[in-house]
Amino acid sequence: MSDKFAAGLEDVVVAQSAICFIDGKRGQLVYRGYDIDDLATHSTFEEVAYLLWNGKLPSAEQLAEQHQQITDAMHLPDSILGILKLLPKDTHPMRVLEVAVAALGTLDAQGEDNSEAANRAKAVRLLGQLALVTTAWNRLRNGQEVLKPKTDQNFAWNFLYLLTGKEPDEYAAKTFDVALILHADHELNASTFSARVTAATLSDMHSAVVSAIGTLKGPLHGGANEQVMNMLSAIGSLDNVEPWLTQFLAEKKKVMGFGHRVYKTKDPRAKILEQMSEELGQRTGQPQWFQMSRKVEELFQPKVAAKGIYPNVDFYSASAYHVMGIPHDLFTPIFACSRVAGWTAHLLEQYANNRLFRPSSEYIGETGLKWKPVDER
Repeated sequence: MSDKFAAGLEDVVVAQSAICFIDGKRGQLVYRGYDIDDLATHSTFEEVAYLLWNGKLPSAEQLAEQHQQITDAMHLPDSILGILKLLPKDTHPMRVLEVAVAALGTLDAQGEDNSEAANRAKAVRLLGQLALVTTAWNRLRNGQEVLKPKTDQNFAWNFLYLLTGKEPDEYAAKTFDVALILHADHELNASTFSARVTAATLSDMHSAVVSAIGTLKGPLHGGANEQVMNMLSAIGSLDNVEPWLTQFLAEKKKVMGFGHRVYKTKDPRAKILEQMSEELGQRTGQPQWFQMSRKVEELFQPKVAAKGIYPNVDFYSASAYHVMGIPHDLFTPIFACSRVAGWTAHLLEQYANNRLFRPSSEYIGETGLKWKPVDER
């Protein structure tokens, strides 16, 4: 095996970026110079989206202008709604996002325009459109009317309203807003990398986002949060955590929501979501989901601490979303609705200083073989 070979490109630097920094040993996550704890405490998701796209926090006027642009984008053409209505009702929402974003690219007047101005405009539209596709699909598959956003409310509030048809309480809206901030970017993760690879061919922004959605769909990336909730549902009760986990580990199965390629300590996003999950559980009268999560961590984490395996962002976001009444198969699409801010920020950076990705592979197959006629094989 060559010394140059790195499975999964681990620790291989393939791009320079000013968007996001992670210190895996210290458990630190930074967006454009701002620590995630600072942003989660004081900022809003719409502010963070502006920060990722522009490299600085917005003025009140800039934020108001961007809010209007995002809200204006929270609608779908009748043709897109028509496509959604044709899909089988059991289609996974991540597949729906792939279909819808590809279709939106065909309708966008700037779809094939890769100028910076066009791509910045498309980034804002995509943020609003992914939210509308996700919420509209959930309502359509349940025979409900697709709603329109309230212009005087922020992105997080509108998402919950468009999803449920009910005005969310202040704490739920704030919690969801923080969750969106925590998911907005994470350096060169798998979906961001696939988006940049697509953009590096000078393909359009919609195509690059479709690549990212397809990558995020996998259970080893964004799909892990849905699997965490499936695990908690299988456990069922606090008393069953220990026997369930013992049997699960005896079968050598993987506990979802633990471990990260970068972090060798507890994911800083998990720390924030852990607090929110506990508070939400108490407020909604459903503390058992957080309690089960905490018990799984207490029993499992010591077994893998020596390997640097700790809870990641998916572990506590699952129970938080569940008690907010969000369907489990929407957990990953919500991840996409947040991460599209980061994806498009990276795409703007990629287009501005582009170089085609063309890594090498180490050939391990046979050599020297000679062709033979079919009757001699």
